[in-house]
Parts: sequence; C-alpha cells; structure tokens
Amino acid sequence: MAAAAAASIRERQTVALKRMLNFNVPHVKNSTGEPVWKVLIYDRFGQDIISPLLSVKELRDMGITLHLSKLEDIANAALAASAVTQVAKVFDQYLNFITLEDDMFVLCNQNKELVSYRAINRPDITDTEMETVMDTIVDSLFCFFVTLGAVPIIRCSRGTAAEMVAVKLDKKLRENLRDARNSLFTGDTLGAGQFSFQRPLLVLVDRNIDLATPLHHTWTYQALVHDVLDFHLNRVNLEESSGMENSPAGARPKRKNKKSYDLTPVDKFWQKHKGSPFPEVAESVQQELESYRAQEDEVKRLKSIMGLEGEDEGAISMLSDNTAKLTSAVSSLPELLEKKRLIDLHTNVATAVLEHIKARKLDVYFEYEEKIMSKTTLDKSLLDIISDPDAGTPEDKMRLFLIYYISAQQAPSEADLEQYKKALTDAGCNLNPLQYIKQWKAFAKMASAPTSYGNTTAKPMGLLSRVMNTGSQFVMEGVKNLVLKQQNLPVTRILDNLMEMKSNPETDDYRYFDPKMLRGNDSSVPRNKNPFQEAIVFVVGGGNYIEYQNLVDYIKGKQGKHILYGCSELFNATQFIKQLSQLGQK
Repeated sequence: MAAAAAASIRERQTVALKRMLNFNVPHVKNSTGEPVWKVLIYDRFGQDIISPLLSVKELRDMGITLHLSKLEDIANAALAASAVTQVAKVFDQYLNFITLEDDMFVLCNQNKELVSYRAINRPDITDTEMETVMDTIVDSLFCFFVTLGAVPIIRCSRGTAAEMVAVKLDKKLRENLRDARNSLFTGDTLGAGQFSFQRPLLVLVDRNIDLATPLHHTWTYQALVHDVLDFHLNRVNLEESSGMENSPAGARPKRKNKKSYDLTPVDKFWQKHKGSPFPEVAESVQQELESYRAQEDEVKRLKSIMGLEGEDEGAISMLSDNTAKLTSAVSSLPELLEKKRLIDLHTNVATAVLEHIKARKLDVYFEYEEKIMSKTTLDKSLLDIISDPDAGTPEDKMRLFLIYYISAQQAPSEADLEQYKKALTDAGCNLNPLQYIKQWKAFAKMASAPTSYGNTTAKPMGLLSRVMNTGSQFVMEGVKNLVLKQQNLPVTRILDNLMEMKSNPETDDYRYFDPKMLRGNDSSVPRNKNPFQEAIVFVVGGGNYIEYQNLVDYIKGKQGKHILYGCSELFNATQFIKQLSQLGQK
C-alpha cells in the first residue's frame, strides 16, 4: 500500500511514457551505450497526453530530436511505398488519458464535446450514440487502471450515466482478468509499487448530482485562474495590456502582447498556493518579492564594497577565500534568478485575476453564493445584485441566479420567476440555461431531494493589512478578505460515505461491483467492510477545480489516505453555461 501511495498517477504515467519512448524497455539513466536517436511522431491526442508531463529538454535527454504530428501520413506513406515490412514492431500503449496533477486526470481534450455533459444529456441522443460515448469513457478509464496497476472495487449511483460506465468497465476489467495469458494486471506489466494489501475504491458519480458547484464563483487560486483566465492543460495564456498612456493623441492602440506561462509541479509557489484563498496568494507573492529584493540588494552591496560591479561571475568566483561570502552569494544567483522568474510569473497571473475580481465584484458573488448554498440568511436581495449594473457580467448574474434556483428547496412562484427573468433579460442575460435547469430540476425532483451543501460559509476577516500597504503590487482596496471554512461538497460527501463505509441514505443503494469476483453479482451490499485507504472519484459529465480542491482539503485531515480526482472533461463555468444554453434552446 505504501509503495503504491508513493507513486502518484503523474509519476506512473510519466514512467510508462518514458518506457514507451525507450521502445518498451525500462528507461535507465546514465547507461553507457550509444544513444539511440529517435523521431517522435504523434497526433493532437498524443500531444495533449505528453505535454503536461515531459518538457522538450526531457524528450531530448531521451534521444528524441524531432517531434512531428503526422502519424496517419507516415502510415499511408508506408503502405504506398510497400514499406510495411520495414516496421520492426508495433506496441499498444494504454495511456489514453491526460494527467494534470499528481492526483488529478481528465479523459480527453481533443474532441471533448463527444463525451461532454451536453452529449450525455441531449434529449435526442440515440441508444447507439450513448453506447459510443460510454465506450469512449470506459476505454480511457481502463487505460487509467492499467497504468495505476490495480483493479478497483466499483461503486456507482443507480439510474445514471455513471451506472452505465460502471457496468461496462466491470465487464472490460473482468474479461481482461479472465484471459490470464494476456491480462494487463499480472506479472511484470505492472512494475514496482503495485497495490499489495488493499485495492482502491472507484466511486463513479454523475454530474447531475450537483450542478451548482460548476457554476459557483470561487475564491482559491487555481480555480480562479481556470474560471477567469485562459487556462488549459496547465498553461495559462495572458494578454498583457499595453496601454495608451504614453501614446500621442490619435495614435492606434498598441497590440496586446500574448504571454504563456506553464504552471507545473516544479513551480514551488504554485504547488504551495494553488489551493489558497486569493488574498493569501496576493500577500505571499508580495512577501516573496520583498525577500527576493533583500537578497538581490545583498549581492549588489557585496559587489560594490569590493569594487566588482562590472566583473563577471566567473572572475568573482576565482577570488581568494576571504571573499567566500561573496562567492556563495554569487553562486546562488541562478537560484535567485529562477525565484525572480516565478515571482514575476505569479505577479502577472495574480494581477490579471485581481483585475477580474475588482471589475466584476467576484468576492461579492462568491460570498453571496456560499450563503445561498449553505442556506444562510441573505443580507441583500438577489434582485438587487442582478439589477446592479456595476456588479459583474450578464454571465455572472446568470450563474448566481442558477445557483439560487438549483439550491432552492421550493422553486420560486411563477410571478417571482417572471420578475427575475425580466431583471435577467434587462441585464443582458441569455435565458436558455435557465430553460434547461427548469426541466432538469423538475426531473431531478421526481428522482430525489435537492442536494445539500453543508451549513458553513466563508468568513470575512477584514481587509489584509499587509497587502493593503502602499508599497504592495496588489491594490486590494474594496476586495473582501474571505477565509474559507472546510465544507464537504456533494462529491466529497459521497466519497466520504463510501470510503469510510458510513451508512447514509444518500449512498446506501449505490451499486457494488468487484471485477475480480468470478460471477458478477448485482448488489449494493459491499463484501468488504473495512474503510478504504485509496480512492478514485470519477465524475461522468465533467468536473472542475473547485471539486478537486475540496477533495484535496478533505483528505489532508485523513492520515495515510489518498484520493485521485478524475472527470470526463474539465470545464469552467463559462464552458458549462454554454453547454446548458445549447441544451435549453427550443
């Protein structure tokens, strides 16, 4: 178990990729043989799998000199030239999923509309189309478990797309295990660190159990970046505004520069703060900047004392021992410069996020939605926020109203609804998403009671003093310093029930599958009565960073336990609302 926990899904997929790039022989560093130079040919799907895991430098270290996207062309050319006999070997790899974090994966990026929430919930979807969607999801989940090297116990809700995935995945795993000679779950195919004591739990949930969270305005760094910026496969694209201040009158506005930043595991600031509330992030960037300036000044001061301002670092390092202090300062320059690069990166990203928070009053939306979702008394009327021309975009207002509508125990009366609809229309909102949510709520009401979101809310703490000081990069004036209290979102609560073997009406009738059992028996009675140490939560119909972060925060308090979060696609609220709008079109 410990060995399995040590290797994250990111490490496992990276090892599997390196093995593939080494012609399926384990990759050994510092081998003395001649390097074998290779050309890597991939399609867009392959590019999406490789790019979050391996940099160009890492590929070069493995002897790969060229990267091309012409897989089909090579196959066709080989046929045309009758050169198929030149192909020495073809390997099948089970890597068809994208790992974004040590504990997070998505199924696909290209053609994701094929497995989207809209695709699964279209009223006119045929049985054949639904089968295709489910098979696509199951094939990728199968690859995930081959890479993980474990056969899970599967739990799922009944009567949902998640159940269809569970039935098909159980069958696929069962068939592979039955074929002992070719099974992917035996022998050395798994590599070291396989699950030895206890198997992991796979909880399959349907997006429809909670439609409010994907629409929720958020307050943590990574989820905010995904919500308000162009953040995609761990890369954020920013438009740097080059203003008109110094331009002569009548001059054309300067073109906006586009900048891309990779937010990766190597970035220690990102790893530490991606789940932090935004004001804390702004404060930490400021602290890092100040500590960097102190170090930078120290190097400059020492150089100037010794009259070495113009000297290069090589010459300085050759000075005698009495300058050891200076030498150590200079030897830390590369480290300092990397620190500076990360500070600049996060200053730019956090500033871009802050501009959105201030322009759209996102702190107000976040706090108000938290109150709605936790059934707390509201301090101002919903109509006031919808009608306030300075509060948010039409989409912000629509998100807020949908959360209110989804979370309400009692739907608003027709007269009230008409009043809200008029205010939303006047504010420039497209009402199609509401049309769909009305139908969904009527259907969900027949199925079950509305989801509960716990009863704690964000606590305002007074504005941050440090970030408010005039020397700060971030002018946080008027932005609330909201501190989050841990409350389990529906997906986390479902996982907690099933992982800890708690009896709860919400999950008591979840189906139970064990692909290792000879005869598949349909039951909701778990054979295993012990709590699980490892679990994978997979959301059929799309997931988001808010849920991911909620699970990360939940598991921090559970020593020795590990969770992975996966989803058929990763969307932000804008992308989700677009899908709801398409579903709501008459």
